[in-house]
Amino acid sequence: MPKMLVVNYDKCTGCRLCELVCSVKHEGVSNPSRARIHITKWEMEGIMMPMVCSQCEPAPCIDACPTNARSRDEHLGRVVIDYDRCIECKTCVAVCPFGAVSFDPVAGRIISCDLCDGDPLCANFCETEALQYVDASEINKRRQREAAEKLYESMRKFTMAPVGLDSSSS
Repeated sequence: MPKMLVVNYDKCTGCRLCELVCSVKHEGVSNPSRARIHITKWEMEGIMMPMVCSQCEPAPCIDACPTNARSRDEHLGRVVIDYDRCIECKTCVAVCPFGAVSFDPVAGRIISCDLCDGDPLCANFCETEALQYVDASEINKRRQREAAEKLYESMRKFTMAPVGLDSSSS
């Protein structure tokens, strides 16, 4: 069963632990700027949004790569980079609709989420479960349940709302 990294933006506290574990795993340093996930913050509004590769299908970064250095690993459903082919032209960076592909100037290479070879540390370390690595089919079930709950609440409010009497009719 294919799995996917799911982000629940409402649960993110902006602790940035996901960035730290990602940079340590992939680069051996505790440096959020070198992570493959980034927390975008709107401090005044209290909004924290983890931005990570969505492993798009079709993936614009794969289609745009002039050297075919980016491809899909069908086993994990992730986009991978063949560094022997990559010329660091940054076309993939430019076309990513989520800003999830970036260039690491220290390593001198393109980086994006590789799902930690099927065991994403960002999800493992996320205490609020804002990041979860789950079966793709489970996502549909969750979304259906959430939609049903919202619909139920809306219907309940509508049916339970007091009916106002027009005072001019008496």
